[in-house]
This record gives sequence, structure tokens and C-alpha cells, in this order.
Amino acid sequence: MNSSEIILLQNVDRPNSESIGVYRESGGYKALVKALKEMKPGEIVEEVKKSGVRGRGGAGFPAGLKWSFVPKESEKPKYLCCNADEGEPGTFKDRVLIERDPHQLIEGIIISCYAIGIHTAYIYIRGEFVKGARILEQAIAEAHENGFLGKNILGSGFDVDLYVHRGAGAYICGEETALMESLEGKRGNPRNKPPFPAVVGLYGGPTVINNVETLSNVPHIVTKGGDWYAGIGTEKSTGTKLFCISGHVQKPGVYELPLGVPLKELIYNVAGGLGEGHRLKAVIPGGSSTPILTAEEAEKVTLDYESLEALGTALGSGAVIVMDETTCIVRSTWRLSKFYEHESCGQCTPCREGTAWMEKILARIVRGEGRPEDIDLLADICDNIFGNTLCPMGDAATGPVLSTVRKFRNEYEYFIEHKRSIVGN
Repeated sequence: MNSSEIILLQNVDRPNSESIGVYRESGGYKALVKALKEMKPGEIVEEVKKSGVRGRGGAGFPAGLKWSFVPKESEKPKYLCCNADEGEPGTFKDRVLIERDPHQLIEGIIISCYAIGIHTAYIYIRGEFVKGARILEQAIAEAHENGFLGKNILGSGFDVDLYVHRGAGAYICGEETALMESLEGKRGNPRNKPPFPAVVGLYGGPTVINNVETLSNVPHIVTKGGDWYAGIGTEKSTGTKLFCISGHVQKPGVYELPLGVPLKELIYNVAGGLGEGHRLKAVIPGGSSTPILTAEEAEKVTLDYESLEALGTALGSGAVIVMDETTCIVRSTWRLSKFYEHESCGQCTPCREGTAWMEKILARIVRGEGRPEDIDLLADICDNIFGNTLCPMGDAATGPVLSTVRKFRNEYEYFIEHKRSIVGN
């Protein structure tokens, strides 16, 4: 991979990279100048469409298409919400962008607001990201002082205000409609859709909600064009992606790679491979909610939306969790089920009751009290949850359970029969 393909992480290792001075030294805010002085709002939307950039928070919906759903004229104010509520287990990419290059995100937000005709934007940041919130507040103040935020930005006549809102400490608030409820000061419960946020969103106004990584790409697309961005990656999965790799690798961390790169290249070349004498057992490819891959599948697949979907899983947030042969799949699945049971908002019966039952059954198996029928019971509960909830969290909770039951059934059977894990025996 050549250096020109490092887009989002090019500044993160520079000293004082969070300051506006360092950001401007590397060409920061030039894209905003170009957008405001040389481009019409509709032209920016078209460039983002042309780039093919898809939502980097997990859903993978084309960003430009999402923007185009927002009505050009509206009786109510329009809003932009940056989703920085990074709560998916295994995911830590947005935190890097927030803490080490906040002005890249801020510039992307301002340009996006100009393109869609929005004058008020919010960064909804995970409540636990205290350092990140403080850095963003400072960066916003610097942007105001330099004339990039507020009234009549750079003499263009365009106004925009940007606020940081600290989250409610709930995973569910990363879901876009729950995020809006929380921003409005209410309990973070997902809303019914339709109406969709682009039509009826925050405070009843048309609202665009994009992930930190998605918005951070916007200044680069404006600077170099949609065709340039679309030339990176694959035909349908364009651009680069931030992958946060953790688990049993030598060099865990956040890496930027073009979409379409083989998963084995990320594991063995970029992240240094597994420990000496250890072999790959399984990989969760896109955060805890994405169905697990066996070692054989992981060795063959490429990291793009289509290839992973073809295997029944997803690129998700790009959080790659690597497991070697010392991992007990049953215990790992139980641990994830505890997370989803704890984080369910309780609004939908299938999710509220189903996640609790899955955790109880898995806990029973881990205690050595499992019954042979528990395995099929877990699959049956997943079938009752999937597709029957207001938001995707119910589906997300079934991902690790159903995929491990199908692909590692022998480990469940062993645990139930012998009352102990297959690992270490």
C-alpha cells in the first residue's frame, strides 16, 4: 500500500496533532475554503455520491444518497448529528480520529452542513470519552477563533454552529433514532421508522446522522474529487477503511487500508500475526455483532462489504477480533451475550426477553449445567428476535450466538456433555 492511500490517519502521529496550527500546516481547512468559494452545495453532494463512500459506523449505507433524502426546503430547521457514540465491543477507531485529529472531523462537519443547508450540528460523543469530549470542545473553540465556525464563515454568508453533547453511557444511543431521543433530553429509546430522520428527525426537523469516520472523509473528497476516492478500494466498496484489530495478534491497533484487502494480510502482515506456536481459530470481522468466521473462511475472505456479506457476516464498524486455539468459543459467546442483555433498552419484548434468556442459557452451559436441548433452544430464541425489533440491536445480539452455534456446535456439545470447555483438554 502506498502512502497516498493513507487518508484519515496521515496526521495522527504528528506532535500536537489535535491543534488547529498543526492541522493547517498540513493543508487543513483548505477544503472548506474550496467548498465555500468554488462549489455550490449540490456539487458537493454529487461529489460525495460519486465517491461511493458508505457509512462507516456499521450500516454501510451510501452517504451521498443519505444526504439527498433531506428536503432542500423545510419549514423546520435541519440538523446534522455526528455519531461518535462508539460503543460496539472491539471498536476504537473513532476515538483515534477524535483525540488525534479533531479538526479533520470538524471540517468535514462544516462542509457537510454547507452541502445540505444545515446551520446547527451536534457531535454526540460516548459518555465515557471524557478526553475526546474535552479535545473536541477545544478544537471547536479554535475553529471559532479562526473564523471557520459561527456567523458568515470566511465571508461566504453561511452560518453554522457546532456543539458537543456527551452521551448517556448507553450502547443503544449509538442507534440513530435513540441518539436523537437522548439529544432531546429523553430516555434513549429507538423510534419507529418511518418516518426516517432525513424527513422527521431531531426536534422534528430533517436530520442527517453520519459516523465520525464517514464525515472525516468529506474534506478529502472535496479536495481531490469523488472520482479519486472511488478509484481506491473495489468497485462497490470504495475508499479506505479504518480497521481496529484486537485479540490474539502481535500488534493490535488502528490501521488504514483500502477496502478489498485480504483479511489474512491485515492479520499476518499488518498486525504481525499470532503469537509464536499459535494458530488461528476464528475471527469476528466487524465488531461483536457481526457473525463469526472460521479460520478457513478468514484465510480466504477480503475486507469489503460484498465479500463478507456473501459469507453471511458483515464489515460492520471494521473491528476485527482475532482468536487463537486457546479461545473457548462458548465462554466468549456468553461474555458477548452478557453485554447485549445488559445494554438492551427493554422497549421491544423479543430483545428484552430474548437477550436475557440467551445469557441465562449460556451461563448455565458455562457452569456445567447445560442440557443437550439448550443448543437448539439458543437458535430458536435467535429466530424469535431477528427481524422483530424496532432497531438493529436485537439482530446484533443474535449475531455471535447463532453463528457460533452453527459453526462451533461441537464445542457446545462437548461443554454440555463433559461439563467443561473443549479448550485445554
